[in-house]
Amino acid sequence: MLDGQGYGKGEGTEADKATEKAKASSGSLKQDVIIIGAGFGGLSCAIRLATAGLRVTVLERQEHVGGKLQQIEQGGYHFDRGPSTITMPDAFRSVFDHAGAVMENYVQLYELEPRTRNIFADGTVVDLSRNRVWMKEQIAAYSPQDASRYDAFMDESAALYAEANRHFLGKLLLNPSDKYNLQMLRSLLRVRPTVKLDKLLRRYFDHPHTLAMFGRYATYVGSSPYLSPSIFAMMGHVEAEVGIYGVKGGTYQLIEGMTRLAQEKGVRIQTGVEVHQIVVRQGKVAGVDTDQGFMQAAQVVANGDVLSVNRLLLAPEHRKRMSDSRIAKYEPSISGFVTLAGVRRHYDQLLHHTVFFPEQYEPEFDDIFRDRKMPADPTIYICYSGYSEAGMAPAGASNLFILVNAPYLSDAWNWEEQQSRYGERVLEQLEARGIGGLKQSDVLIRYTPQHIERDTLAHQGSIYGISSNSVKQTFMRPGNQSQDVQGLWYVGGTTHPGGGTPIVTLSGQLVGEQLASELEK
Repeated sequence: MLDGQGYGKGEGTEADKATEKAKASSGSLKQDVIIIGAGFGGLSCAIRLATAGLRVTVLERQEHVGGKLQQIEQGGYHFDRGPSTITMPDAFRSVFDHAGAVMENYVQLYELEPRTRNIFADGTVVDLSRNRVWMKEQIAAYSPQDASRYDAFMDESAALYAEANRHFLGKLLLNPSDKYNLQMLRSLLRVRPTVKLDKLLRRYFDHPHTLAMFGRYATYVGSSPYLSPSIFAMMGHVEAEVGIYGVKGGTYQLIEGMTRLAQEKGVRIQTGVEVHQIVVRQGKVAGVDTDQGFMQAAQVVANGDVLSVNRLLLAPEHRKRMSDSRIAKYEPSISGFVTLAGVRRHYDQLLHHTVFFPEQYEPEFDDIFRDRKMPADPTIYICYSGYSEAGMAPAGASNLFILVNAPYLSDAWNWEEQQSRYGERVLEQLEARGIGGLKQSDVLIRYTPQHIERDTLAHQGSIYGISSNSVKQTFMRPGNQSQDVQGLWYVGGTTHPGGGTPIVTLSGQLVGEQLASELEK
């Protein structure tokens, strides 16, 4: 989007306007649509627009496409730095289907079974599976009562997912009539928006292991199971029955496949380009001012954090409904502290996805959202893609993506002082759980919320945009169409329909379809 030199730059002086006019009249290429950001939302939107016959240019500030998902290769170890748990494969398949392409010609997904290994502090192991009989056997080993209620919970989870698909995930909510109607009201009542996820889970389960295992789904949208609405119980159905998938060659291959398709459709993708400002004239988008000159366009799609886009790319007079004071009222989502470890060992405890839970789960979220500090005893997630696919690490070695939930950036936690110390602590906690030797890794790379903010301009380093810790921030997110500037659209985790890789991909598809239909009129 932009660099530090362009932060907060307004439309400003007559000299600025004269410069813009000169650039525009000196042969700047007019584009039907400019997309800022080449993450999942931006690329999926670009493909849909280009398939409809529109000229599209995507501008990405990083040197490589992918947004928060980047590919790291070092010493024979291959890592995906960013999203690693792929669910809802149809969200990605629809990108290719609508473009008349066969997804398997661009990227190949494979289903994981078991889905995820859950390891609890007392040594209990539950491997999430599509097999309900096996799931109940595993849960019954520590709680027969919870096992007896598993089927009922999964049935409710499936019903919540169906309701979300019908009324929230598959449509834009651009107008008041889209949000405030009898059908939507009935749907909201069915998903009980005021019931917290943890409270819903307690209707079915009593044991802390089961509550943590399914409560963790709130973190998929950067939130707390003790604050977020019960709708996210739908992830039980999504993971166990729709499935969790790996990507051949690593998750980044999804980005590469979408990039290739976009280019085949005529999309122009420029990386290493900083957008300093979205230029607005008489309330309408006129184009973007970049470090490579002015680019004219009557339609701009911002694939980035809505709050950052408004704060950094729009002059205050052009964002009256998204003022600094209003931005400050939004609670950012969870961020993440990542360690990439390439180690010459294999670990029998690990599957493709493994989660190590602490003895108590709730204090982690008090630390993150109340105290805004790193958890004293965190949940630790490990993606080991080499488990499923040879060649992701040297022979006899493992490529481990290690993630700990982190608070969004604030004065309460200083990463400059704490990064090394906390990183060592995570490795020590893993060693105590049987994952040893990490301090002697061939590759050891740490990535903090500060780095996330630096690279992607995510508001306060959040991963998922705003949290879903309230009814309002879950169901009434900032809209996909700017209320202040005509011709400005938003895709990504902060806007509708929400955070998470497949949902952001759907966001791009929905905006692309809507914008294409409007421009064809």
